[in-house]
Amino acid sequence: MVYRSFLRPLLFRLPPETAHELALHSLSIVGNSTITSWVARCSRSPSFGELKRFGLNFPNPTGLAAGFDKDGIALPALSSLGFGFIEAGTLTFHPQPGNPRPRLFRLPADKALINRAGFNNKGATAFVQRIKKRPDCILGVSIGKSKIALLEDAVDDYLGSFEIVFPVADYVAINVSSPNTPQLRELQQTEQLSTLLKALQQRKSELEKISNRTTPLPLLVKLAPDIQAEELGPIVETLLALKVDGVIATNTTISRSNLRTSVAEVDSCGSGGLSGLPLRNKSTRMIAELFKLTRGTLPIIGVGGIFNAQDAWEKICAGASLLQVYTGFIYEGPSIAKNINAGLLKIMEHAQIDHLDKAVGSGADELTSK
Repeated sequence: MVYRSFLRPLLFRLPPETAHELALHSLSIVGNSTITSWVARCSRSPSFGELKRFGLNFPNPTGLAAGFDKDGIALPALSSLGFGFIEAGTLTFHPQPGNPRPRLFRLPADKALINRAGFNNKGATAFVQRIKKRPDCILGVSIGKSKIALLEDAVDDYLGSFEIVFPVADYVAINVSSPNTPQLRELQQTEQLSTLLKALQQRKSELEKISNRTTPLPLLVKLAPDIQAEELGPIVETLLALKVDGVIATNTTISRSNLRTSVAEVDSCGSGGLSGLPLRNKSTRMIAELFKLTRGTLPIIGVGGIFNAQDAWEKICAGASLLQVYTGFIYEGPSIAKNINAGLLKIMEHAQIDHLDKAVGSGADELTSK
């Protein structure tokens, strides 16, 4: 309540990226202080029992999506807010400034954001050197193609980042779906996706053999919500054939349909990926399609338009076994993870469901039949 009535109006007076940087810098300052411990006690999320996903045990299903803390400068403070996991990045092998500013825009009437950041980050090597104190939760790392890497060199570019983050990541997400890096989404085409994933799986196996890692490193793929229905089946066949550990659905959309914000204002933002409330139904339906196509065998992290427990519940019933928030975090504030988790347990109690797994995919058939 304090955030929405006081802090958010102040932050929303600032340009979006300035506000983001201010919040991130503030969190990085308190990250190792007693304030963090106090916040952690206040923001502690309730227990969901054992949530085992792709070999990892999650304390709760609500995570922070990639994009908020690309370079991992505020991970301890962010983990104190009740998130069950945090996904850092997207990181690239080469440090890069991203696209020219302004590149982040708010659409308050739609509870949405448009971004064309372009993977601005200091590079995978700088990230690993910075991770001295790990967050008190599971740490995922998202990697993407460097802008200067040609499409034919994408595999080597991804492999370079993967080798660097391998020692510090609890799982690695392969981002082939951002609309803000030229040609990146072409890597979702089955032939190119298969080539990339085979190379990563081979390198993963090699690194696991020579390292002291006691458990396999899960490899996930993040998909776009704009994939055509006839393309999704072959992609899923590729993911299953290569035994990918999970899928993240979805990234931002290039669609601008059904917005309350005026066309002129939206057009003034220019190109970029749209996230938030307008993406909610589109991502939920894709999650349901993925759940049916994989027959529930591939864990899905559901992301797109989650602001409260009811939104989260819809994603779970569609087939998501974990969740991520980003735009919801911007609009709802630091209590979002705690509120979603507490709300989910109330929904489960009302539905007389004693474990989250019993709800995963329970509404997928209904969603895909519409």
